[in-house]
Amino acid sequence: MPIYKTIKVNKDTSIAIWKVEETEEFLSKGIDLGPKCQTRYDGMKSETHRRAFLSIRHLMALFGYVDTDLFYDEAGKPHLKDGNFISITHSNNFTGIIISKTDEVGIDIEKQRDKILRIAHKFTPFEEYRTLANTDAIVRKLTIVWGAKEALYKIYGQQGVSFLHHINVMDFSFNNLKTTAEILYNGDLSNYAIDFLEFEGFTCVYALKERK
Repeated sequence: MPIYKTIKVNKDTSIAIWKVEETEEFLSKGIDLGPKCQTRYDGMKSETHRRAFLSIRHLMALFGYVDTDLFYDEAGKPHLKDGNFISITHSNNFTGIIISKTDEVGIDIEKQRDKILRIAHKFTPFEEYRTLANTDAIVRKLTIVWGAKEALYKIYGQQGVSFLHHINVMDFSFNNLKTTAEILYNGDLSNYAIDFLEFEGFTCVYALKERK
């Protein structure tokens, strides 16, 4: 079953996650790429990336979209031509999208790996995690925080935003599966609702910008 999970966030916002197990040939069936995306696809040296790229087009089709409904701005942020909001993610053999009619959204999937311990100081004050029971718990929490900041960065869509200095994720417990966050950049404060889930050693985090 290629569709791994779907989530109805609210009446206007939905998520779909794909576990990429099919061949590139299978995934290419029924997918027509626009000229820009075809060029991008043809330039991908990794078969894993090409398969992920195609699977995302299948996820878009679940919501009635084709490749040419999607375009990217100068910062590389994806947009839909009908004005709905979209965010895209892929990690190893998982891909995902979130689409909303009303809210700015971001999504990120990350594999839980010990190497995040080595880079934690670059995106969060590591002292906050020393009270956790074991290394596995620290890795899980750091991965959620990293995923949240990635999702928020995708929403904000501006170069210069620092994960460490401008994006703050409030503390949370694993059981709640949610938290809040804020971005303070150039005097502008914006707030976000964060939700997360874990599966097969991966973490998925998605964010909705709170309306003023």
